[in-house]
Amino acid sequence: MRKIFVGILLCSLSACIPPGRDYSWPQNDAANAPVPTLETDASVFGQSPSQAPPPVWTAQPVTPNAVTIDSGTYIVKAGDTLGGIANITGASAQVIAANNDLIAPYVIQPGQQLNITGGRYHRVNGGETGIAIARAYGVPWRDVVALNDLEEPFILRVGQNLMLPAAAPVDPQAMTIEERAAAFDLDIDDIVTGSQPAMAAAGDQPEPSAWRKAIAEKKTPKAIATPAAFTGRFNWPLEGKLLSSFGSKGGGKVNDGLNIGVVKGTPIKAAADGVVAYSGDEIGVFGGLILINHGDGWVTAYGHADKLHVTRGQKIAAGDIIGLAGDSGYVQEPQLHFEIRKNRKPVNPVSHLPKRT
Repeated sequence: MRKIFVGILLCSLSACIPPGRDYSWPQNDAANAPVPTLETDASVFGQSPSQAPPPVWTAQPVTPNAVTIDSGTYIVKAGDTLGGIANITGASAQVIAANNDLIAPYVIQPGQQLNITGGRYHRVNGGETGIAIARAYGVPWRDVVALNDLEEPFILRVGQNLMLPAAAPVDPQAMTIEERAAAFDLDIDDIVTGSQPAMAAAGDQPEPSAWRKAIAEKKTPKAIATPAAFTGRFNWPLEGKLLSSFGSKGGGKVNDGLNIGVVKGTPIKAAADGVVAYSGDEIGVFGGLILINHGDGWVTAYGHADKLHVTRGQKIAAGDIIGLAGDSGYVQEPQLHFEIRKNRKPVNPVSHLPKRT
């Protein structure tokens, strides 16, 4: 299947239809289509259901300045910690732990010999996200997650060393921003796992000037608060004609959700209580996209919005209007792409929604 690449500014998100995915409704010719933009009306932004709070963090640009280290061994000294050894060697603490069969709380003893895995490592700065880091190097975020044995909630720490794939197709420092964007693709799962900003570790004193400025402006990064539990049920986000159902479409093509045809401007309602994990228009194929975290591993996605009424970190109640449906992204008619995911895996929304009459 043809992949769709969208070039955008650094520290934004870009996306493509995941391999093997097809939504089986008329689409624009991606090769000739312009980069989609979303109309965001400042006069209504955040006023439905309530005035949206300002963003809880300010994205910081990522400079691809990874350091390459050689493989070797390290002899533990008195007072050493795993994090301290990572700082000394330039390697990832998670990679050191995994490759030496260390188990939390990672107790190490003086004289112990640790294998240090060589490779390229990026040191995380304040305000950086996993997606932005991966995009800066033109590598898949999912590969960074696997290499570093990252687990939920996928929150990076300032000063953390992230191991990168062995080599990029082209030296990222020799690439333009547009070239790095064109070489990078994401799917919704990447957004779920890589959109949290790096947090300061306990006792850390952030040093980058941009980080200090963000603190002064009270825009320090905060992790999105995950609801404790999901005890309710999902409701239909809007009413309309079903254009494409969930599941296999033949030929190895799959739709991860439902596509519902509606009149442009139809209000999109939150399917359940939750917290907005993402709200933006940077993802080419989906156009205006909102992700809501409902707790217990449940996430809903709402794509092709014409206008967004919510912002990242905002608490949402079931039935709240979160945006207006449209034809943003690579579609030819107004519609909503709606997904329900459990533990990051798409499930059939129809199985979790009231029966339509």
